[in-house]
Amino acid sequence: MSLNRLLAAAVIGALSVSACTREAEAPPEPVDQTPPVGQQAAPTTPAIGYACESGQTVTVQYPDTATASIAYRGQTYALRLVPSGSGARYSGSGLEWWIAARDGQENATLSRLGPNQDVGVSVLERCSRPSANPALPVPGAPMQPQPAPGGILPAATPCRAAQLRLTSETGDAGAGGRTNVFAVTNTGAAACSVSGYPSVSLLDAQGRGLTAIRSEQNPQTAIPVNIPVGGKGYFDIHWMVVPNEGAGERVCPSAARVRVLIPGDTAALGVPLTFTPCGGRIRVNPFRSSVEPGQAPEPVAASAT
Repeated sequence: MSLNRLLAAAVIGALSVSACTREAEAPPEPVDQTPPVGQQAAPTTPAIGYACESGQTVTVQYPDTATASIAYRGQTYALRLVPSGSGARYSGSGLEWWIAARDGQENATLSRLGPNQDVGVSVLERCSRPSANPALPVPGAPMQPQPAPGGILPAATPCRAAQLRLTSETGDAGAGGRTNVFAVTNTGAAACSVSGYPSVSLLDAQGRGLTAIRSEQNPQTAIPVNIPVGGKGYFDIHWMVVPNEGAGERVCPSAARVRVLIPGDTAALGVPLTFTPCGGRIRVNPFRSSVEPGQAPEPVAASAT
């Protein structure tokens, strides 16, 4: 090989190495890290649970008077307050959330928006929660914190089911009724808070849902409760033990396990508990910081269904 050819080959080799080095050192293209719709970061305001006719729970957070964050079927949607003839109407992310207070209840509908993304055209859920108690939280209103044992105020981060353990604490008996107190213990590495009502359902000994028993929210003051590491938050359920013969009930169904959803989370907690709720319903009190049972509901008339 001639000297000129050797020199040319050396120059080409040097240029190739230089090009590879520059390519390796070039910064990567920026990646769009904007979360897709349905996966926005959750607000840190307390979550409010609405029980729906389908058995689902719609969990809503109101960071301010103009926005709402809707958690539904494992997805989170950001909505904005829009004009309405009555109540409060939020729209966005393909959904409409419309709430109005009536007859001691805060009734709400979750609908899919039409093609113009303006008006809800298809109702997905019809939900409600008690509003007779004036101390219950309302959209956009600040909530007064309630210290848990230890005097720590509510943490900014809501609790998740993965950092909680559900246990049955105490029971209480009354005339024709029973109450059972449950605790959620923070087994995580940091304090967290719970607020509002848990979603409670019952299972039989084979793990099947007792669909004949509906869970109702007993109107009580719902205030955020902080749970320090190792600490507990409490709620209770109340049920009747006398068959509702006026409605044709002779034998009450048997429950073997209680299943609980924490507001803002779709993962379930469970604990064994054998009992026979009568009358087709149980009543649920909201989370609180003390183990003492909440106020029992008014007795249900024998002819009620």
